[in-house]
Amino acid sequence: MKAVIVLICSVMVCACSAQSLDDYVNSSPKFDVENYFNGQLQAKGIVMDRGGKVTRRFSVEMIGTWQGRQGKLEEWFVFDDGEKTTRTWRITKLSEGRYSGTAEDIIGIAAGESGGFALHWDYQLELPFEGKMVTVSFDDWLYQVDNNVVINRSYITKWGFRVGEVILVITKK
Repeated sequence: MKAVIVLICSVMVCACSAQSLDDYVNSSPKFDVENYFNGQLQAKGIVMDRGGKVTRRFSVEMIGTWQGRQGKLEEWFVFDDGEKTTRTWRITKLSEGRYSGTAEDIIGIAAGESGGFALHWDYQLELPFEGKMVTVSFDDWLYQVDNNVVINRSYITKWGFRVGEVILVITKK
């Protein structure tokens, strides 16, 4: 009986394994970060709580520019409740497929890596919550569908527990 329980638990753990860039490395189109995030973009997205309920909807206008290994992505957010925020990413291409990034509300340095049609970012972000600033971790996955569309799915955690998720569709203008 113990062996059956161990086997069932092992199967469940394997079925819940996390994704890796290795899952996408041989896929195409290859995510060309510098090309895709160069020029005008727009996005529509939702924020969900830990139970999957949509708590906010938003639109984003973006302008990306690159000079050599340095990129800048300016973002203007408008939320369904009327709130407006901005963020300016400063991105550095470290080597082929590897990036670092900073922004005003990012704690430390974001680490990014691409493989195939996927781009993965890990970073900590300060968010306003109930009148104070809270630091959360973002596990950010972007998937280039074609030359004009990227789908972004971000898992938000605090103390290792998932507290929310963001899904965003980014399109070239």
